[in-house]
Amino acid sequence: MKLRYIKNIAPVALAALLGLSSTSCLQDLNQSIQDEQTNTELDMTQYLAKVYGSLVLTGQQGGAGYPDMSQFDEGNSSFYRRIFEAQELCSDETIWTWQGDASIPELTNIAWNSSVGYNELTYYRIMYNVTLCNFYLDQTEGTTDAAVKQNRAEVRFIRALMNYYFIDLFGKAPFKEHYSSDLPVEKSRTEMFDYVVSELKAITEGDGDLLADYCGDDENYGRADKTAAKLLLARLYLNAEVYSGKAMWSEAKTMAGEVLASKYQLNTSRVNGFSAYEQLFMGDNGENQNARQEIIFPIRCDGATSRSYGGSVYTIGSCTGSGAPDQSLASSQWTCNRARQALIDKFTKEGAKLANQNISVADFCQKAGDDRAMFFVNGDRTYSTEEKTTFTAGFGILKWNNTYAKGGTPHDATFADTDIPLFRVAEAYLTLAEAEFRLGNPDEAKKNINVLRNRANAAPFEQSISERDIIDEWCREFYFEGRRRSDLIRFGLFTSSSYVWDWKGGVYLGAGVDKRFNLYPIPANELNANSNMSQNPGY
Repeated sequence: MKLRYIKNIAPVALAALLGLSSTSCLQDLNQSIQDEQTNTELDMTQYLAKVYGSLVLTGQQGGAGYPDMSQFDEGNSSFYRRIFEAQELCSDETIWTWQGDASIPELTNIAWNSSVGYNELTYYRIMYNVTLCNFYLDQTEGTTDAAVKQNRAEVRFIRALMNYYFIDLFGKAPFKEHYSSDLPVEKSRTEMFDYVVSELKAITEGDGDLLADYCGDDENYGRADKTAAKLLLARLYLNAEVYSGKAMWSEAKTMAGEVLASKYQLNTSRVNGFSAYEQLFMGDNGENQNARQEIIFPIRCDGATSRSYGGSVYTIGSCTGSGAPDQSLASSQWTCNRARQALIDKFTKEGAKLANQNISVADFCQKAGDDRAMFFVNGDRTYSTEEKTTFTAGFGILKWNNTYAKGGTPHDATFADTDIPLFRVAEAYLTLAEAEFRLGNPDEAKKNINVLRNRANAAPFEQSISERDIIDEWCREFYFEGRRRSDLIRFGLFTSSSYVWDWKGGVYLGAGVDKRFNLYPIPANELNANSNMSQNPGY
């Protein structure tokens, strides 16, 4: 498959390609796919592009129109947006302004139930994407063509990624390995953990069909390779005690080490005044070789050819407006997300003193002594988020933007070109650091953390490090990238009263919440539709 198919053909109209009727019901979705199984004209290369496109696109028209899932607002139905909001809006990192929006108060306060719409939408988006993968794999089963075998391995990776999020968010999965009209069966967290691990091993070890490293490869950037699969394995092993009840720190260490031994490497070079870290989240990150060498698996976005309200336009547009710099996305300024106080505290304890000043991102990074502190303040911005329905209550997050580091004009004023670095090399460094720490090697842990701190021009850790240093470093490196909830759960902090943040538990100063919130509930509509599924404890 050529690169152009991922970015340019991905929006192809499924109504014409597959006859997928827009619905959130798996049975209806399966039926509409099944109706087309006799279509001998089906182009599986274009369908492969749809599988990749399902990571960010929401329908057949681009932006909005002919949605995959018509029972929901299309912009909210993007896979990445669903994962991002499930991981971030309930965390210590960001708070959403429009608390009157459906499902937002429940996420802000960690107070959801099985009828919350966004929870249901997340569940069905993952299920939809798994079904796309199953259909492709069934249609190409038994192939002897080497290129198609490689494509199949890539789809198995994407299906494993989808099932990883079922494991992480819901603690179980509606399991189907083949396309059929049968109802999915329930598989436990441990069963799914073992299954996903086995799938990833099958496509990476020995004669596994995934290719090695695409690092620097213009033709294949954006495709899954063995290093991407290894980093997903490392993430599974890092969370193994949560997912399966058995710690696997040694396995996490080994797999992270293999990732770091690949061709991918940290970007450490400044370009045109932009820091190495900043370039990872800019409009030309997919063309800038400095940034691209760190991005192991991106979700590709293009303002001209792959439009979605759930890609990087979301991470940029939700943070801009009302005095914030436009980030080269002038027509998408939504005034939604800004920093919780707890996020600012990870970089500086002077947040209250910086309020209502005029501080650019560059100045904030300098004051914080960390290139990753990409926040801004102006005369209207407060450090306090007590007024949680006010966009200027909380410092602005300007980590993501649509500007080109190497010069050039973005493709569109509404939709961003910025690719989403879903997996990047820095994760392997922090995975290795945490695994070393858990295995009793704090000096090795510190060494790996300091690689990232040195890249960010932050003072390296000199003294012994603690668990809190590690979880805080996960925040500093990966805030606003869609993973924070998972990290907090692994450290036992997400629901605990021992670590609170502004508006946790629905009170400004924060409070602990019930442990049931470590998992999202199985949607009530799913339980009504599929008797094979059971509810998570406490719901």
